[in-house]
Amino acid sequence: MNTQELEKEFTQMILDHRQIIFKVCYIYTTDDYTIEELSQECLLNLWRAYPRFRGESKPSTWIYRVAMNTCISYMRHTSSRPQMTALPFDLRSEIEADGDRAYYLRELYAMINRLGKLERALILLWLEDRNYTEIADILGVSKSNVAVLLHRTKEKLKKMSNQ
Repeated sequence: MNTQELEKEFTQMILDHRQIIFKVCYIYTTDDYTIEELSQECLLNLWRAYPRFRGESKPSTWIYRVAMNTCISYMRHTSSRPQMTALPFDLRSEIEADGDRAYYLRELYAMINRLGKLERALILLWLEDRNYTEIADILGVSKSNVAVLLHRTKEKLKKMSNQ
């Protein structure tokens, strides 16, 4: 495959799955500038890794994995931990119409942000309705481990909400 075809194929895949990158970035940072920087870093890492993508998993699974690893590495290197995670733009307009719902969603995202890196990734994928097999592939853990970790993470969120 020549470079032009490779670029065209990659661009189409990114366009089809661009929301994944932004959702992952939103879970790991709040600053709009940092989100933009982080999403660019994800795109760069995806482009670098694309020639080695063999299609053994779904493109969305592969994109989640690269984006999450990029965000986790970025957060590790900057060692900053935001207090609250911004909501995706498509949710903001919907939320602003319903004050109670906005409050609860902000609280949920604040609690998610207090979780560990793996737990944040896990809960994001679960909220995206990914099945255990996909979550296991993306996170690089066993399917049974996903069930255990998810149960523990939900329990942690319940305890946080009762405080």
